[in-house]
Amino acid sequence: KNVQNAFFFFFRYKSILQNKTVILVDDVMASGATLNECAKVFMDVGCKSVRVLTLARSLEILEV
Repeated sequence: KNVQNAFFFFFRYKSILQNKTVILVDDVMASGATLNECAKVFMDVGCKSVRVLTLARSLEILEV
């Protein structure tokens, strides 16, 4: 929730991304919230799809 609506896109570049596939690259994905919000912005400007590439993902440790 900390990153909800935190990103925007300069609409003068909107035509460049129309019907394109975008790859977001991140070193470590924790909750995925930041990547999700970024992907929403790209989809809102007309990208065909957004893919995510990460090197590592954090694990949730559940207390029993």
